[in-house]
Amino acid sequence: MSLKIVQPGLSTSIQDLGRPGYFHLGIPIGGAMDRFAMRVANMLVGNPEGAAGFEVVFMGPTVEFQKDALVAVTGADLPAKVDGTPCEGWTAFEVKAGQTLSFDYLKAGARAYVAISGGIDTPPALGSRSTYPIGALGGVEGRNIQAGDVIPLGEADMIEPGLSVPANLRRMPDNPAELRVLPGLYWHRLTPEAQEGFFADDWSVALEADRMGYRFKGGKPLEFVDREQPFGAGADPSNIVDGCYSYGSIQVPGGLEPIVLHRDAVSGGGYFTLGAIISADMDLIGQLQPHTPVKFRKVDMAQALAARAARKKMLADVRAHLG
Repeated sequence: MSLKIVQPGLSTSIQDLGRPGYFHLGIPIGGAMDRFAMRVANMLVGNPEGAAGFEVVFMGPTVEFQKDALVAVTGADLPAKVDGTPCEGWTAFEVKAGQTLSFDYLKAGARAYVAISGGIDTPPALGSRSTYPIGALGGVEGRNIQAGDVIPLGEADMIEPGLSVPANLRRMPDNPAELRVLPGLYWHRLTPEAQEGFFADDWSVALEADRMGYRFKGGKPLEFVDREQPFGAGADPSNIVDGCYSYGSIQVPGGLEPIVLHRDAVSGGGYFTLGAIISADMDLIGQLQPHTPVKFRKVDMAQALAARAARKKMLADVRAHLG
């Protein structure tokens, strides 16, 4: 049985936890931008944590159900409704065959995650159902959902509705958001004053904020240590000959506006990267709306590993709470 898309919302895609193992071929891992929220949504409806669901940006879709199912909406505060009746977020609720799931206006955050019992069962591509439009992989024929699409669901053993995650186990960014940064291989290319200023300045999310990357504005331009540019790098001091980009890398083209590379970003290129957002904070970026104030905070490897351990513990606490 399946779902019928009545209207798709602003930008709704099918996502799971991505397709690791192809970055060396230029294919990013992809998957949910807020993996914590995606995992928790699946837990609430009895799915494996990596099952495919919907990633909903800003405005929700309208979906007609053709079978009974459990649904959970996590991540952004995007209130769900079943036939017009409000449903609690971060809580499993039932939708009967013939009923319609829709959404009210966004209250906070940027991306909501909709898990449905059985999971979305579109054909996988390279081991994942995640939508990667640039490569026409996953999703619905390699694209986001559209009105009229019929989305297949997997089989599921229905569990009781009502499972819920308490507020202390729901992770959302503060305001201003704090993003922790581990300086990287090219950090030395910045002057000491620029290094200090990057962390001292007040930044905000620019309008260019999507699955490929988030741009930040408002800070002072970064100054570079003088050097003779290597052959092939061009005259711009933010250019390098070529380099690999780790997930979360921070480019600063021209030294002007940092860009954090996210789930669908390229694997390499010719801009220097001053470091990377630590893995524990990458989910938070996916919940930042344009104009949200942001502070970057410098951490070392020990602090980054401790933050990763704390994030894993929070997931373990959710699993324990849900039994």
